[in-house]
Amino acid sequence: MKADPSFVFDDSRYARLAIKCREQYGNADPFPHIVLDDFLPDAMARALAADFPEPDSKKTWVECKHENATKHYQHDETKLPPLIRKMLREFNSRNFVLFIETLTGIPNLIPDPYFTGGGAHSSSGGDFLKIHADFNWHDKLLLHRRVNALFYLNEDWREEWGGHLELWDSEMTSAVQHISPDLNRLVVFSTSEHSHHGHPHPLQSPTGVNRKTLNLYYYTRFWDDREMSEPHFTQYKSQSSFAIELGQNYGALGEQDSDD
Repeated sequence: MKADPSFVFDDSRYARLAIKCREQYGNADPFPHIVLDDFLPDAMARALAADFPEPDSKKTWVECKHENATKHYQHDETKLPPLIRKMLREFNSRNFVLFIETLTGIPNLIPDPYFTGGGAHSSSGGDFLKIHADFNWHDKLLLHRRVNALFYLNEDWREEWGGHLELWDSEMTSAVQHISPDLNRLVVFSTSEHSHHGHPHPLQSPTGVNRKTLNLYYYTRFWDDREMSEPHFTQYKSQSSFAIELGQNYGALGEQDSDD
């Protein structure tokens, strides 16, 4: 079946794409990142969007609601539909990890089989995620977080609905990039103390139209002293100062927090 994502990253075009884009990735402003459109075969992306759990599926979603974020998420793959589960596993596969290593220049990356803070995410009208720097330590794997990959599954997303991923400068003075969460768009960026991002404005999407994302995070055993610090929770940022608000409502370190 063409829509089945199994083994999709065996295609050599992904290795070529990583090599082609790695310089662009490293030189991106305000921090290393890239936006890759039409990332999967079109039929596959549309099948994944169709298989994504409905917004009102109480059997699927866990609510995240505090002063810095409101949305729903699920990192337990057993509660997700078959195609979504398969896609998450492909994003953790050897070939995709090699793709990310080549693209970012970060060696020895390790995927997260628990999808802690990641997995599937769904945001509805009024939901938001304030600008933040990510939690940087996986307390189950005992690894340092280095890369995020966000894959969007939103067909016919309208500009006026908002929900753009904003990438802010290190001084928190302005958003440098505004990235619409369009269908079949992959966003990859390096995580550090200065990779400030989020979608801080409440969504304006109509009832029944949710912002759908798959979130994947990649780790290394060692950190880079130039980019990382001691392990910490997600650090929410004030747009008018350097004040940090530590996110609440977490089970394990950063467990219920996430980025999309």
